[in-house]
Amino acid sequence: MRCVSRSSGLRPWAPDDAKASDVLQLIAEHSSDVIALVGPDMTFSYISGSSERLFLRSPFEVIGHPVFEFVFHEDLPVLVEANRVVISGGSNDATVTVRVIRGDGSLLWVEVASRVVEHLKSGTPGDRAVIMRDVSQRKALEDELRAMAMKDGLTGLANRRAFDEALSGEWKRTLVAKSQLSLLLADIDHFKKFNDAHGHQVGDDCLRSVATAFLSATSGDKDVVARYGGEELAVVLPKADRNHAMDIAEHIRAAVEALQIPHGVEVGGVITVSIGVATALARDGATAVMPQTLLTSADRALYLAKDAGKNCCKSALLLAS
Repeated sequence: MRCVSRSSGLRPWAPDDAKASDVLQLIAEHSSDVIALVGPDMTFSYISGSSERLFLRSPFEVIGHPVFEFVFHEDLPVLVEANRVVISGGSNDATVTVRVIRGDGSLLWVEVASRVVEHLKSGTPGDRAVIMRDVSQRKALEDELRAMAMKDGLTGLANRRAFDEALSGEWKRTLVAKSQLSLLLADIDHFKKFNDAHGHQVGDDCLRSVATAFLSATSGDKDVVARYGGEELAVVLPKADRNHAMDIAEHIRAAVEALQIPHGVEVGGVITVSIGVATALARDGATAVMPQTLLTSADRALYLAKDAGKNCCKSALLLAS
């Protein structure tokens, strides 16, 4: 180890091994970060005392245990992939952000930076120096900014970007579970005429009221209600079969009609919605391209509802793999 002394200008200073060890120990114990040494088997051989402050675990509870034992299961693939890259020789260092399980069972977002400090005779990576840093505040801010970027500013619903991500993600989960996924596409009937008759401010108020009706009529925390575009709204219904999806669509249609928002002289009556419902069953051998086909089918069902006189729900069914 070589240090720099500033007492008489910049010049190399090489302390004796004992003093260097004391300095390193002092730095490790008083650092706000957790400093550790991990062996080639991904087991902790050393960890600084700051682990007690950050992870609520003493060094004795960590040393001798594998890294994966303390990482939240959903984040394990990130760590496994980083380890694979290092082992394959793709890089001597890696930085990942994962959730660590603290001593009290709570989770903490941590940035883990590791670097190979020794190679075994076989040429494979040996010990690695690891620095772990609390990034929970940064992560919370990132999540807040992401949530804002995924929300429609007018209605407070998920926006088109959030809808696209939700639909894609839910279909992947549907494939794994060999389940089904339903989608509703809705359009406010004669909305352009409503805007023309009452003005855009009233039109915006109407959209917000309809959005609230949609939220009140859906069920389950995993249902995603989004503003698809203009006066079109969409609902992603994970695991919902055709009958359940039609029930939800009818609840939504009735909830919007119950708002009793007067339409205007030209159209008359009150604000209503037409809804297209599509349900995809994940089945081996099916050829439909998903989730695009589900979206197309819901759109076709919506046009059927429009052609049937509006203020109604129509459905379509498809098989996809």
